[in-house]
Amino acid sequence: MAASGLTSIADFSVERPDGSLLDLSEKQGKVLLIVNTASKCGFTPQYAGLEALQRAYGERGFEVIGFPCNQFGKQEPGNAEEIASFCKLTYDVTFPMMKKVEVNGEAAIPLYAWLKAQAPGLFGTRAIKWNFTKFLIDRTGKVVRRYAPSDKPEALAAGIEALL
Repeated sequence: MAASGLTSIADFSVERPDGSLLDLSEKQGKVLLIVNTASKCGFTPQYAGLEALQRAYGERGFEVIGFPCNQFGKQEPGNAEEIASFCKLTYDVTFPMMKKVEVNGEAAIPLYAWLKAQAPGLFGTRAIKWNFTKFLIDRTGKVVRRYAPSDKPEALAAGIEALL
């Protein structure tokens, strides 16, 4: 991927639910956890753990960024307003949620193509296997680790602490 000139998270912009762009270079200097999310998944209760991480470490330069995705079992059918309402009312989510995206296939957003190349999954596979796959990013914008959907947010605390 380096040949294409994409070397850090700062090389990407992503779309907010209102269509405006978030230049991820604005997040340089923060430790990030990027997660593809869904509201109707067995892992959906992880929103509570993600929010707990956000509240525990946010003031120290940590931020969760959620990317709703409907590619896995059609478990995120809502529009931006419905997703935001669900996240706020059910889990009191304060971390930013981006526009619903695709993370696999030809329509995958460039950020996810890069994340998957930087941190392949088990046995070197690049595809995202399911909702709530997590990527931990250090303060320089480099991918440190990919976590499986079954990895509970609280289990990531030591890795986050080490980067803060």
